[in-house]
Amino acid sequence: MNTKQLIRKLAVNFPKRYAKMNHDFVGLMTGKLPEEVHKIVLCLDFDQQVLPLIKENKPDLIITHHPFIYGTKYQVFKWDKFKEELCSEIDALGVPVYSMHTNFDTGKDGMNDALAEALELNNIYAPEKDIMMRIGELKEAMPILEFAKFAKAKLDVEYGLLIDEGNPMIKKVGIVGGAGSRAWNIARDEGCDIFISGDTPHHIRRSIVNEHFNYLDLPHEIERIFMPQMKKILLSIDPTLEILMVDHEERPKVI
Repeated sequence: MNTKQLIRKLAVNFPKRYAKMNHDFVGLMTGKLPEEVHKIVLCLDFDQQVLPLIKENKPDLIITHHPFIYGTKYQVFKWDKFKEELCSEIDALGVPVYSMHTNFDTGKDGMNDALAEALELNNIYAPEKDIMMRIGELKEAMPILEFAKFAKAKLDVEYGLLIDEGNPMIKKVGIVGGAGSRAWNIARDEGCDIFISGDTPHHIRRSIVNEHFNYLDLPHEIERIFMPQMKKILLSIDPTLEILMVDHEERPKVI
């Protein structure tokens, strides 16, 4: 498929302007886009662990969720020499890296839609004050501890941190994958019974406790759903594409 045509089709739901709203860095990270693309590797992060697979499979394009280079090359390489070396290696192979981060989180059928659907929520919508967030309702209300275990299983993680200071029954749920904990009060104001996100600083947890709200902190790795969701989107654009998904990131051990 023509690469520029593929990028344009992805931009319909995931325009770069969504990322600019979050002061994010998306798009072509390094290399030059080929005229045609037939084989694509998907991963949350492109790093040294993925390089052997790239050398073996020789894809035309790597698409990551998290930006491979967060900022200008000059800024990043000044303090991260490992990334500079990796960039040189991937450039020598002639395989470009393209990242879709908060534009994918925000857009229709992207990250947070996929997470909301995995939780089997109905009537899903994005609130006006945070269009990245998704809010929806469970088919039936369930006790908060039961819901927390349900969410952990559905989003395929081994642990979560639960603050259960609010409604003991959960019906309306808000979620932002990754590190969206600062939006908890928007979920509260929308009438959610619980908000789910991750990477939550201590002071935000204390605010949630003091406001008597429910919050479930799940690991950033719930964003692994990026790979199957992006694969589905790419194949809907061109079913002849060869897509390789790399889920190489080990979750932290619970001790």
